[in-house]
Amino acid sequence: MPRSIDLQHVKRLLDEGAQLVEVLPPVEYDEEHLPGAVNIPLKTLNAAGAKQLDRVKPVVKYCYDSL
Repeated sequence: MPRSIDLQHVKRLLDEGAQLVEVLPPVEYDEEHLPGAVNIPLKTLNAAGAKQLDRVKPVVKYCYDSL
């Protein structure tokens, strides 16, 4: 179930082996992304695109939010 989490929670999840997924378009990912993040653009985030993820590990998805 998706939910918002703060930076400290993200850091803890990553320390525990979570996967970091950037869902913005590839051009924006190429310009700047967090170390270790994989790019699965939201428009291609489907069962086939998600196969590169480990189903056992938590996933932290992030994108730009103007709020």
